[in-house]
Amino acid sequence: MPYIKQLKIGDFVCPSNLVLAPMAGITDTPFRILCLKGGAGLVCAEMVSASALKFDSPKSIKMLQVDKAEHPLSMQVFGGDAQTIAEACKRAEAQGADIIDINAGCPVKKVNKAGAGCVLMKTPEKIAEILKAAVKSVKIPVTLKTRVSLNRTENLAPLLTKIAQDSGAAAITLHARAAADVHSGPPNLAFLESACRVAQIPVIANGGVINAQDAKNMFETGAQAVMIGRGAIGNPFIFTEISSILSSRPFGKIANAEKALMFLTLIEENVKFYGERTGISRSKKTVGYWLNGFTNAAAVREQFVRCETLAQAREILSVVTKEN
Repeated sequence: MPYIKQLKIGDFVCPSNLVLAPMAGITDTPFRILCLKGGAGLVCAEMVSASALKFDSPKSIKMLQVDKAEHPLSMQVFGGDAQTIAEACKRAEAQGADIIDINAGCPVKKVNKAGAGCVLMKTPEKIAEILKAAVKSVKIPVTLKTRVSLNRTENLAPLLTKIAQDSGAAAITLHARAAADVHSGPPNLAFLESACRVAQIPVIANGGVINAQDAKNMFETGAQAVMIGRGAIGNPFIFTEISSILSSRPFGKIANAEKALMFLTLIEENVKFYGERTGISRSKKTVGYWLNGFTNAAAVREQFVRCETLAQAREILSVVTKEN
């Protein structure tokens, strides 16, 4: 069975069906470009508040920026009001997004209090209203990202899949965990498979994929694509790794020294994109992932979280490179 192949979302064709998940505070332009180099067929931006865009939030406007090196790109927006979502979609399209993704699965309380994220799963008709407005507002494909259930017992996946395709969505991403589980526990492959059986649009499977076997399990439910989130942090070449293994091609593990150099490159790009202070600060969020398995990882991580300049980061990582 050929697991790795092109992914068609509406009229848009992605070179492979391994997708980078949107992750708040992580999947910014520098990281998205790195994951495309690592073999991702599509990268998704961290979610942007439609309400914040309505009020011209400088931070949110910056999040819509698209670099010419980061295509194919899906821009994710969230909100609870259909018209506000539609206007946000127009802005994302104007900035160069290839696909628009609507979030109806985020379990974060701040998002849910705004009537967005997984709270929308309680009123599927609201999801339909939002999707129809979004689809009508742009010429590029619109997709939906949600979860298979709110709790572990009630399977909403088939219903939400039907609503997505009937509302004009070009694909649906299903996080195969309940919203109540957030990011813990195994994915519910049975719920995921039930959605794939009724789907007439591509189902992109998400939730806990950290290796080729996890991806294979997702594909065998009938999903046409697999989305990878935390498994890509500190390992942006996971897409090439999974593609190689599932295609029976050799793949050499990346040495720790090479990972350290890759992380340094990402830090340098963060500094270029945000300026030194913010660029270094954002890099600290993921240092634990990058140094996982390194000699004296805990001590090096402690050093890194105290550094304030690019020069200090370079010095710390140069030592790590020599020791690993």
